[in-house]
Amino acid sequence: MIGNHVKIYQGVTLGALSVAKTLATTKRHPTIEDNVVIYSGATILGGDTTIGKDSIIGGNVWLTNSVPRNSVVYHKSEIGVKDLLPPDGNILNFVI
Repeated sequence: MIGNHVKIYQGVTLGALSVAKTLATTKRHPTIEDNVVIYSGATILGGDTTIGKDSIIGGNVWLTNSVPRNSVVYHKSEIGVKDLLPPDGNILNFVI
């Protein structure tokens, strides 16, 4: 179920969790309420998962639990880069 005025960007998955065949007729996909924005690469799984009204789901977020209304959910990643041969001989660490 997808509500009104929902924006879904490319590469978003709204899917089902794996269930036993005896539960195949139950709701397996998430519910997206009104005025939600879901950015690229997000994955939202499960029939009991509800994204509350007026929420924002950031890019590359992986969700299998519900989110209350007016929420912002984002994925924070860091990439470390180590220069193995700096000119002055000191090892430098960078976070991008």
